[in-house]
Amino acid sequence: MPMKSQSSILVVDDEPNNFDVIDTFIDEENYNLNYAPSGKEALELLEIFQPDVILLDVMMPNMSGIDVCKILKADPKWQHIPIIIITSLTSKEDLSNCLAAGADDFISKPVNSTELRARLQSMLRIKQQYDNVQELLQLREDMVNMILHDLRNPIASILLSTELLRRYASALPPEEQQQKLDEISMSTQQLRSLVDDLLLRGKLESGKLTLNRTDIDLYDLCESAIAGLTEIAAQKNLQLTLNLLKTDNRKINVDPSLFRRVIDNLLSNAIKFSPPNSQITLVADYVGERGARIQVADLGPGVKDSLRQSIFEKYEIGTLMKGINQIGLGLAFCKIVIEAHGGRIAVEDNAPRGSVFTIEIDSALEENN
Repeated sequence: MPMKSQSSILVVDDEPNNFDVIDTFIDEENYNLNYAPSGKEALELLEIFQPDVILLDVMMPNMSGIDVCKILKADPKWQHIPIIIITSLTSKEDLSNCLAAGADDFISKPVNSTELRARLQSMLRIKQQYDNVQELLQLREDMVNMILHDLRNPIASILLSTELLRRYASALPPEEQQQKLDEISMSTQQLRSLVDDLLLRGKLESGKLTLNRTDIDLYDLCESAIAGLTEIAAQKNLQLTLNLLKTDNRKINVDPSLFRRVIDNLLSNAIKFSPPNSQITLVADYVGERGARIQVADLGPGVKDSLRQSIFEKYEIGTLMKGINQIGLGLAFCKIVIEAHGGRIAVEDNAPRGSVFTIEIDSALEENN
């Protein structure tokens, strides 16, 4: 992740002239510079503002820089903020006391502009790495919560239908019994698909994805994908339309399981984001000798121009929609699989409303490489 465009620096020093010197030294660095004339005022400021780095003078009245440093490093709210001690003390014992208080670095007075900029950049890199880790941990936690929620739904459906059959099977007409059995079957397939996705994503994360290629009929694959999601689409009264531009009996050389999962993901996304009583169209055709183009078009909210690249990255999502689970890995998975096949995936507008996701691959190119 890139470093923030403007980093915040808090200078804590009882001498305003020292702040002016620092301001002059780093004036061209595009930092957001803040000032506190005492340790007490610095602590008050930190209650409403968190800088990326603190430049902390040691020799201050009432509360020394070392005292301030100890307070900050003992509090979980602030202990992650790098602190550079600025001191006129030069003995090894004094410097050791600064580090023992929790300081991350120190600069001796008089301050050198080159050294100051270098040490600030070093601490800012550390802070950026910390922020990146925290963001990743939060994303993973959110993802786990979403996955657990997704797993809970089919499990609840299975348990409810099973309990109804156990208690009232003899009183239910045959068609209702069959309906409950169908619901159990569909929920079980949903559950298995989610578990398979988790296992597959583990392989993606570890870089262990391998392709088991074989020649398949593109049209058969698309027909099977549509058939597998028709019942789920019907719950929102969505119409799944298949448009196969059949010309001959050519084949494409792909990993059937992974490629089918890509199509399922695109169709499932379209089902999630499409308004009720609308249409989703799957268009498939062969291109060239061994290539193919597949498009999934919906009438949902569409994807903003600014998000058309980032939605294919891990943990990124497009339009936030209330009541819709968005783990943020499905499109990243699609991109990884399609690129592993030597192809590309992109999204564009489906005028006047919605999105069109397009996959293009060329098996002949991959076979020649």
